[in-house]
Amino acid sequence: MEIVAIVLVGLVAALHAYILVLEMFLWQKKPGRGLHGFDPEMARATAPLAANQGLYNGFLAAGLVWGLIAADPTGFRVQVFFLSCVVVAGVFGAATANRRILFAQALPGALALAAVLLAR
Repeated sequence: MEIVAIVLVGLVAALHAYILVLEMFLWQKKPGRGLHGFDPEMARATAPLAANQGLYNGFLAAGLVWGLIAADPTGFRVQVFFLSCVVVAGVFGAATANRRILFAQALPGALALAAVLLAR
C-alpha cells in the first residue's frame, strides 16, 4: 500500500503542477482558454486571477513533493496536511465554481489521502 500511496501523491502533485502551468502561463493560449471556454478577451481580463490560482496550485504541488521527500514523521504529516488542503479546495471549488472540480481535484486528493492513511 505504501507504493500505491507514493504513486497517488506523486500524481496529485503532478496534477497541481500542470494546473499551475495552465493557469499561470497558458491561460491566454488555446489550452487555458479551452478549460473554461473563454474567448481571448475574457482570458485576458481574467489572467491575473488565474495566475493567482495557479500559484496556489503550485504551493499544493510543492507541499506534496516535500511530503514525499521528507523523512517520517514529517513526511507523513505534510502529505496528510496538503492532501487535506487539496480535498477542501476541490470541494469548495465544486460548490462555488464548477462541479467538475470535485472529480478533477477533490477525488484524486481523497484517494491519495486514503492511501496515505492506510499505508501508515
